[in-house]
Amino acid sequence: MTPLRTRLHGLWLPLITPFRDGALDEASLRNLVRHYAAKPVDGFVLGATSGEGLALSWDERARLVGAVRDELAALGRTLPICLGIGGVATSDLIEALDRTASWPIDFYLISSPPYVRPSQRGLLAHFTALAERTAHPIVLYNIPYRSAVGVDNETLLRLAEHPAIAGLKDCCANRMQTRDLIARRPQGFRILTGEDAQSFDALQAGADGAILLSAHLETETFAAMLDHARAGRTDAAAACWAQVEDLTRLLFTEPSPAPAKYWLARTGIIASAEVRLPMVEVSAELAARLDQEIDRRSTAATRSRVA
Repeated sequence: MTPLRTRLHGLWLPLITPFRDGALDEASLRNLVRHYAAKPVDGFVLGATSGEGLALSWDERARLVGAVRDELAALGRTLPICLGIGGVATSDLIEALDRTASWPIDFYLISSPPYVRPSQRGLLAHFTALAERTAHPIVLYNIPYRSAVGVDNETLLRLAEHPAIAGLKDCCANRMQTRDLIARRPQGFRILTGEDAQSFDALQAGADGAILLSAHLETETFAAMLDHARAGRTDAAAACWAQVEDLTRLLFTEPSPAPAKYWLARTGIIASAEVRLPMVEVSAELAARLDQEIDRRSTAATRSRVA
């Protein structure tokens, strides 16, 4: 599993899952893959938070992975795929690992069990049990505002020593915890920030990359920010961040991924902004704000090309 760790860097896109009339919209999905495979993206995350993974059936998840992998192969791209899986009981997640062991994926993204609020000893035992069973490397997902319990750095550092645990999507929303973990992590353990609004700071602290919903838009600018940050070009990275910082707030004004889906549908990349209950589409007020920003950025891009 060690060579795969080297692919956990740069800009990863947590791909939204397009729906139409209640069903997986495979035509829009394939269009999404073609659209982003032509951009500076280093990997795809499927069926996670942005992909409404908990609202997908196992059949839909299999179709999702298969369609993305097939489309990438047709395009001649070898981008890695990370599949999000989640749940409460360790036994259920082990069953999910077994079910998907032969799927054409490269990593799993697995968050802490929500609702039950396990102790740090429980989290250590939980993730260790999964790591002992997995056929693909695991990227841990620390997102306490969704799971109700965060994974402490001491626990993460112990888990980082396991050969089947390759890295972390860091959404702890705690600047000091992020910086402490980056400073103390073992060699080869990759940290990708998943906090869109705090991504610039995490990259300046030494994160290896980012998994950003906001990068569905202005993808090249986000990728350039990462490249500049990794090369130590702080001023250039900051200039890129200034172009997209407001976008990272706008897209989370209402529950994600509804705002991003609205934007993608409005610009013709997907056919519908449909989400699955209990998610709902954006309000009329936010739709108006998104329309205004879409038009503003479109006009600016046109002027830039003319100049």
